[in-house]
Amino acid sequence: MDEKELKNIVEALLLSSNEPISTDKLLEVFDEWQRPTKEHLTVIINDLKEDYTSRSFELVQVASGFIIQTRKEYSNWVARMQIEKPSKYSRALLETLAIIAYKQPVTRADIEELRGVAVSSQIIKTLLEREWIRVSGYKNVAGKPAVYTTTREFLNYFNLKYLKELPTLPEVTEALTLHNPNEEYITE
Repeated sequence: MDEKELKNIVEALLLSSNEPISTDKLLEVFDEWQRPTKEHLTVIINDLKEDYTSRSFELVQVASGFIIQTRKEYSNWVARMQIEKPSKYSRALLETLAIIAYKQPVTRADIEELRGVAVSSQIIKTLLEREWIRVSGYKNVAGKPAVYTTTREFLNYFNLKYLKELPTLPEVTEALTLHNPNEEYITE
């Protein structure tokens, strides 16, 4: 199989997926006799990234692998075509998620202490259903409260490869103070 054909196959696989694909998963698609090495696959992926630099979409690596997506500067145009409306999340939900992301592992009591108000069960339920957080264990204190951490799905959704790519806390605090506290936020 020639290089161009191999590159086209990898591109087709990435384009056909709605979720990130790991290099291992990409390699599994090939029969053993035609499977590129992991290093060769990395070169192909980097070539595709380079090919897309002047396009309206990009190939990015997130926690679970690689995904082709619309560049941020064109997302508003694409959103106009979407029939399904993006989900709206309350400030309380986003604050709770931010606390979990920055302070993990945390219990509900930790979150309530930092926010200064009680955390609604519905907020935790929504975050668990979206698979942005998970119960990673139980704290060894009276009542054995659940300990929450973020997930790979959280990283994927927010286009992150690692937690260290999160904006700094001062940046987040500044962004939150620029908005009406009762406003709902749209996430795409």
